[in-house]
Amino acid sequence: MHILSKFAAVTALTVMSTTSFAADDPIAARQNIMKNVGAAMKAAGAMATGKAEYDALAAELAVRTINSSAIGFPMFFPKGSETGGDTEAAPAIWSDMEGFSKSSAQLATDSATATEAAKGGMDTFKGAFFAMAKNCKACHEKFRIKKN
Repeated sequence: MHILSKFAAVTALTVMSTTSFAADDPIAARQNIMKNVGAAMKAAGAMATGKAEYDALAAELAVRTINSSAIGFPMFFPKGSETGGDTEAAPAIWSDMEGFSKSSAQLATDSATATEAAKGGMDTFKGAFFAMAKNCKACHEKFRIKKN
């Protein structure tokens, strides 16, 4: 299956399941969003590292998915959702919601830049992708508890 087809299928399933959980279960909703972001990062990263053939449309769609997730992501961390649901959210999210929101906003900016860069070809996309990925890593280091 073509990388774009795989990505589209994962995105559609995740979006449908996220909307059903958003109001009732913010932990499940944010986990579904992050699965979607993970699939997008995997698809875009494979192209940026040369492990998959570069496809401008697939790259653009992947980083658009990341962008749309980043824009509203902090709303899925209301008080009272700090524990349960096998969450990997670190307490730092709630103690530094301003920092978490800024990190999410920076990811939205970086992914918007990568979306435009995707149209310019592999060389343009690669730099923007890695700048965006650096933001993802920094956020995970501060705001995520990695579980085994």
